[in-house]
Amino acid sequence: MVKSISNFQLGGKRVGIVGLGNIGLHIATRLRAMGCIISYTSRTMKPHVTFPFYPTIHQLVANSDILVISCALTEQTHHMIDREVMLVLGKEGVIVNIARGAIINEKELVECLVKGEIGGAGLDVFENEPHFPEELFKLDNVVLTPHHGAVTEEACRNLYDHICKNLDAFLSNKPLGVFGSQEFNGI
Repeated sequence: MVKSISNFQLGGKRVGIVGLGNIGLHIATRLRAMGCIISYTSRTMKPHVTFPFYPTIHQLVANSDILVISCALTEQTHHMIDREVMLVLGKEGVIVNIARGAIINEKELVECLVKGEIGGAGLDVFENEPHFPEELFKLDNVVLTPHHGAVTEEACRNLYDHICKNLDAFLSNKPLGVFGSQEFNGI
C-alpha cells in the first residue's frame, strides 16, 4: 500500500540538491526560508556557498530526506538516480525532478514507488516526453506537472525583450547581455 503525501511537512527536512547552478541556488534559498536544511552535490564545490557539499550523489542522498534534481543531463548524469540511490533515500524519501527526465532511471523509479521503497516523487520532466509511465497516475505519492510552469505571459514578455535587446546590441557591435542578469535587465 502506497502512502499519500498529502500530509507531508516540508519544514525541518534535509534537502539534498543535485546541481547547485543558478536554478539550484534559487531553490536552495527558498527551501532554507521554509526551514529546510540544505546540502548539495555538484561538479565542483561552490566556494561562495555555505551549504554543506558532498562530493558524490551517494553521500548526498545518505544525508537527505528529499532529493531535488536540478543538474544538466550529461553522459555522467544519465540514469544517475538509480535503484541503488533510491534505496538509500529510503521509504520516507522523496525525489523531485525539475531538470531532465533521463537523469532518473524511470523504470526503477516506478518500481520503487509501487513497492513503497521510496516515499514519493514530484516529477516535472520525464524520460520520453511527452510520454510517461501510466503507473504514475495511479499513485497517491506522486505529483506530476507538465514542465511549463515558467511559461507565463510575463516570462514570455521578458524573453521577447531580451531577444530584442540582444539583436540591437549585436547589430551595434555591442556586448550581448545574459538573460536574467540585473545589468542587462536594467534592474
